[in-house]
Amino acid sequence: MAIVFIRTVIVFVVLILSMRIMGKRQLGELELSEVVVAVLISDMASHPLQDIGVPLMNGILPVIVLLCCQILISGAIVSSVRFRAFICGRPSILVENGQIIQKEMKRNRFTVDELTEDLRKKGFTDISKVKYAILETDGTLNALPYATEKPPSAAQLNIDVEDFSIPYCIISDGKVITRNLVESGHDIQWLNTQLSIRDINSPRDVYYMTVDNLGKVYFLAKEQEV
Repeated sequence: MAIVFIRTVIVFVVLILSMRIMGKRQLGELELSEVVVAVLISDMASHPLQDIGVPLMNGILPVIVLLCCQILISGAIVSSVRFRAFICGRPSILVENGQIIQKEMKRNRFTVDELTEDLRKKGFTDISKVKYAILETDGTLNALPYATEKPPSAAQLNIDVEDFSIPYCIISDGKVITRNLVESGHDIQWLNTQLSIRDINSPRDVYYMTVDNLGKVYFLAKEQEV
């Protein structure tokens, strides 16, 4: 039982490190080569877990080899446009100027039902209102309306608005994130002042707190346990 536990932990750690090395994009929408690698890794890693008689390296070594192959392929995809097009394919325009491009629909084996379903998810019920609908290389559909169908922007309305930044998370579940506090241009004294204003004695009593470049603070205290 102890051997099974140790082997499982080792394989788990190897898989976590492998996916981490492959990069964040592999955790989201996968390209074709990434799907193949993910399927093979899951299959190879399961062998030493199912049969204790199989040497552990028989499961770890293929994972390492696949990882190296994927890193090489990713590097080639970045450096070569032709190789990227061969491995990942090219985006396909399925709708242009409100008209369905039937040739592209057939080439991508995309049905009208799938197209209308995806467009409804994007908020389009009338295909004639769609300027472009593009099937991306990862299989997702992006739809762009006509310019006249878009809401007017502040610039078009000649309205001056202040720009914003992503808020810095200062406190998360009672823990102060010092790096974010410094990058936001504040210090511990400022933080203590903010807590004092809200009658909070310690950051441990704060569940979540952020501040943006305009100085706007979002604050949420921890709920009192009953």
